Amino acid sequence: MQEMERARNCGLFVLAALTALLVTAVKAQTLDLRKLYPKMAPLGLYLMNRDTEIALARSAAPAAISRDASILVLTRHGWDTAVNGTNGFVCMVERGWAVSIDFAEMWNPKMRGADCLNAAAARTIVPVVRKLTAMVLAGDSDDQRAAGIRAAFAKGEIPQLDAGAMGYMMSKGSYLSDEDGHNGPHLMMFVPENSGAAWGAGAANSPVVASVSYWFPNDDGNPLNKTLPPIRVFAVVVANWSDGSEAH
Repeated sequence: MQEMERARNCGLFVLAALTALLVTAVKAQTLDLRKLYPKMAPLGLYLMNRDTEIALARSAAPAAISRDASILVLTRHGWDTAVNGTNGFVCMVERGWAVSIDFAEMWNPKMRGADCLNAAAARTIVPVVRKLTAMVLAGDSDDQRAAGIRAAFAKGEIPQLDAGAMGYMMSKGSYLSDEDGHNGPHLMMFVPENSGAAWGAGAANSPVVASVSYWFPNDDGNPLNKTLPPIRVFAVVVANWSDGSEAH
């Protein structure tokens, strides 16, 4: 039971770090982290050695999946396809701005979220990350980025979410937050609905954690969220890293 509880707590931390959907109880900590990272650092601090980034991206999922996946790497000009895969999966290392617009650590240059998205998720999630990155590189403000994503959905530039969309985030090498723990293996499911109760998310002893609409302010009642297709994110904590070793 102790191990189960620790895993669940880890999962709660991980989802908060990845989606910036921080609960009210940690608002003070969020404020402190935002003060640490009030603006974007020099772009070079967010970039990685190309081969290192490819390896980290692949480590998001078990090798049986990621070895045949497409790999994206971040450059000074946006995302580049480093490897053309054959199985429909897309693996990448997300930076802090790929998370919610109000993520307290959006500009934390240590953020490295290795993610391997299946084809259903990649069709919607990757275009969002690409557009957010383009706007970041152009120097757009939070409001401009939020408006840009809303407009892209409204115009059909970003496709509606497909059924079965999910991603692996099981990399031992990811860094998701300055909060205690930094990382934890889990799966993420993207669902076009607004109720976490359908999955039993947040129930006592449930390993499932749910967020509100992805990329936007972490408040179900925020009017910004009503202008988007509902995309709720469910995270399920898993016991092992992608290499099969046990997570502690």
